[in-house]
Amino acid sequence: MNGRVVLERFPAGGPRGSWPAEEFARDRRQEGQPAEVVMDLASDAFLVIVRVPDEAVELAAAA
Repeated sequence: MNGRVVLERFPAGGPRGSWPAEEFARDRRQEGQPAEVVMDLASDAFLVIVRVPDEAVELAAAA
């Protein structure tokens, strides 16, 4: 289970005391999605992702 779907991107340089990626992920979790926040160092952004089985990623790519 290494696949993931990026739901949203947030710049890492947000205002002090602001956690928009965490807030977005929390809202998705309240809706029932297992969202989590990860850091993408290459783009200097926080990503809100949902991990999905590899089979689902392959099916989505084929569609």
